[in-house]
Amino acid sequence: MNQTVDQTKKEKFAERMVGVLNDSSLALMMSIGHQTGLYDVMAKLPPSTSVQIAKAARLKERYVREWLGVMLTGRVVEYDSARATYHLPAENAASLTRAAGPENLALYMQYIPLLGNVEEGIIKSFRKGGGVPYSAYPKFQKIQSEDSSSIYDATLIPTTLPLVPGIVERLKTGIEVADIGCGSGHAVNLMAKTFPKSRFTGYDFSREGIAAGKTEAKKLKLSKARFVVQDVSKLADRSRFDFITTFDAVHDQAKPKTVLKAIARALKPDGIYLMVDIAASSNVHENLDHPLGSTLYTVSCMHCMTVSLALNGEGLGAMWGKQKALQYLADAGFTNVEVKQVPGDIFNYYYIARKS
Repeated sequence: MNQTVDQTKKEKFAERMVGVLNDSSLALMMSIGHQTGLYDVMAKLPPSTSVQIAKAARLKERYVREWLGVMLTGRVVEYDSARATYHLPAENAASLTRAAGPENLALYMQYIPLLGNVEEGIIKSFRKGGGVPYSAYPKFQKIQSEDSSSIYDATLIPTTLPLVPGIVERLKTGIEVADIGCGSGHAVNLMAKTFPKSRFTGYDFSREGIAAGKTEAKKLKLSKARFVVQDVSKLADRSRFDFITTFDAVHDQAKPKTVLKAIARALKPDGIYLMVDIAASSNVHENLDHPLGSTLYTVSCMHCMTVSLALNGEGLGAMWGKQKALQYLADAGFTNVEVKQVPGDIFNYYYIARKS
């Protein structure tokens, strides 16, 4: 069936695709800028030549000069043609440097090349099913640790924990706490350092992550922080913990329903479960205006979902959404669930769940 082509719409879409191509290329180079420390260096420099920037960053000038070409055409840096100097405006540095903490968006650009490395396996999975295993993402633990640590340092103690009524006071008094899917364990160690009278256990199936948690705990001399390599779907604890947390971990699980039921069993009758997970709707059309919709669906398809499917799991995915999350919590035995949001946080919902 022939369709009449709206020429204006056609040209507008083509223009948008050119923008996508340019921006995706820029994202790759921004990842390099973060990893080489170029943004951190430039933020401290006056307008400088490529030679001066390369020297300050201890990098090869020819590569820095080409990178600067990308940053200039991408409108990230400014250029004085008379002096051949480049400058990173403070307004831009506020979103690109390590000093920006959780507002450092250059950090997230690292996920683009990371996901590109598994493209072949994802295409194979499209055709034959199954998934790409966690082992195919050798840098994921490191990037995620850098990502989550900056967020925890800025928000966990002053913002996130106070969302849970009464929990800060209980932590000060001394309770039993578990973090399920703890990754590199920074959240556990941060809580253990802040609340020395409480006891903390971090569970994760990643030996690399658990080793990192133990190393940090030893460095900080945290005697009440312990870490266990554990398939959390087989967690055997019963009525042990007063407080359990998961930070963007449930949607990655091969068996999320089983994990949530294990968490419910592990909680004491008056225990509280804090599930931090992606802020989205379970209905795809309701995510049209999500500020990170395309990015989160991409990360979901190329990591969260496929890693689960590689284990013959459910393949829930990052964008499982609030409606499904509430249903899964109810099915696990949580009859009292409150959902909160933090102003300015476009990533997560905060589910505060109780069994009664």
